[in-house]
Amino acid sequence: MNPFDTAYHDLCAEILKIGNQRDDRTATGTISKFGHQLRFDLSKGFPLLTTKKVSFKLIATELIWFIRGDTNLRYLLQYNNNIWNEWAFEKYVNSPDYSGPDMTNFGHRALNEPEFKTVYDEEMAKFKNAILHDDAFMEKHGDLGNVYGKQWRDWVGADGKHYDQLKTVIEQIKQYPNSRRHIISAWNPAEIDTMALPPCHTLFQFYVENNKLSCQLYQRSADIFLGVPFNIASYSLLTHLIARECGLEVGEFVHTFGDAHIYSNHIDAVQTQLARTSFEPPTLRINSDKSIFDIEYEDLEIINYESHPTIKAPIAV
Repeated sequence: MNPFDTAYHDLCAEILKIGNQRDDRTATGTISKFGHQLRFDLSKGFPLLTTKKVSFKLIATELIWFIRGDTNLRYLLQYNNNIWNEWAFEKYVNSPDYSGPDMTNFGHRALNEPEFKTVYDEEMAKFKNAILHDDAFMEKHGDLGNVYGKQWRDWVGADGKHYDQLKTVIEQIKQYPNSRRHIISAWNPAEIDTMALPPCHTLFQFYVENNKLSCQLYQRSADIFLGVPFNIASYSLLTHLIARECGLEVGEFVHTFGDAHIYSNHIDAVQTQLARTSFEPPTLRINSDKSIFDIEYEDLEIINYESHPTIKAPIAV
């Protein structure tokens, strides 16, 4: 097993072994462990898990969306990235503008009611098409509120001033590499109620040593099967991009968890993954001299990625 898959597998196995049965907001139920840490040496490759296929395209386009300060679905849908659809769709179907079939509890019903699933798919397709092609609809119903990108690039403080946390941290790393204040927070208590989903990956800090940049993420809530493989790769990619921006090499990505949980309807999928052995990790290539603020998905390339097939599991909304 390569070290990246090993660390992830060990966490999954530990949660299944010692985790607590807990109810949750989605009414799905979880097995949960509070407090855990993983470390990934980014000089040994790029930590895109190999015991199931993980889409680098989805990871990279979402990260670029954050970096740009964007909070609207359109950019993601232009890359066929559907990972935020359900939250925007839920907001839309609960609005006075929606007059279609009843979408109450659509996440669970789509899994358990085949006839409803057909209706839901049709309504979601209409929603996505409108986001892509109707500017007025996109402006009103495509926005997810003041989620990650807004907080990274346009934090509004208690003083009413606007702060570009990402740009400031990059400037600080360049000027004061030994500072202990290279921190970006997505958890803005004054704006939590404006977000379609309160930030799960809440705060991250950078650390420079021996001309290498490391990043530590604190994630308050971690969907281990569906979300965490994306989070690992996303913040590793962010570390690469900021290191390049600052003229540094990459060091470690350190992933610290609060509530690390496996949803009850993901257990079989996790066990399927745990039965697999890994391939060698891929590497990342950045084919551009563009600034991090101008980088495009097409500038990024994953080299020699070999993996087992995708394992599908339902998302809890």
